[in-house]
Amino acid sequence: MEQFRQECLAYHEKGKTATLITKPCKTQKELSMAYTPGVAYPCLEIEKDPKLAYKYTNKGNTVAVISDGTAVLGLGNIGGLAGKPVMEGKAVLFKTFANVDAVDVMLNVHEVDEIVNVCSAISDTYGGINLEDIAAPKCFEIERILQEKLDIPVFHDDQHGTAIITSAGLLNAIELAGKDIGDIKVVVIGAGAAGIASAKMYRQLGVKHIVMIDSKGVIHS
Repeated sequence: MEQFRQECLAYHEKGKTATLITKPCKTQKELSMAYTPGVAYPCLEIEKDPKLAYKYTNKGNTVAVISDGTAVLGLGNIGGLAGKPVMEGKAVLFKTFANVDAVDVMLNVHEVDEIVNVCSAISDTYGGINLEDIAAPKCFEIERILQEKLDIPVFHDDQHGTAIITSAGLLNAIELAGKDIGDIKVVVIGAGAAGIASAKMYRQLGVKHIVMIDSKGVIHS
């Protein structure tokens, strides 16, 4: 285990992501196109029609992975900076499996309105926002407000990513077991963002009997 720990620390040295330049910039002309004066032309086009940002910038293929570090994987509330390796890791997954560029944005604010304000202020830069490892219940409110307020997709991975994956596993399991989804009983251990969103999706799929357990036991009315 200690050897694996050391290997992991070495793997993460200097981070896991970097900026990739997609256009040549080796000649004087290319430099004048990449920056001033040539860069003014796409700027003016975007000023006339903001949707052209998707044509003339990387906005359409760039996602912000945003976290305040209050619910990091199995580590809990470790803060934004300590959670940065996780968010860099999510950016690696975006690029590796979907060829989507992602940038981790670690926040040192924790109130709902503060996080909403930051996300709103930077939203013009990105084609989508992936909320990550933000503690419940504020994560639900943050996502709801941002989805109503912004004109780009907002996705809370802890909720919907987990719900999608576990639902796929559930559907495969009942098919292999030859059971009807309306007859099975599902126990959800944990009543955080992932557990609640997963339970909601199971209900939509047709599961009728769900028991949810938090740190104090079975949740009931």
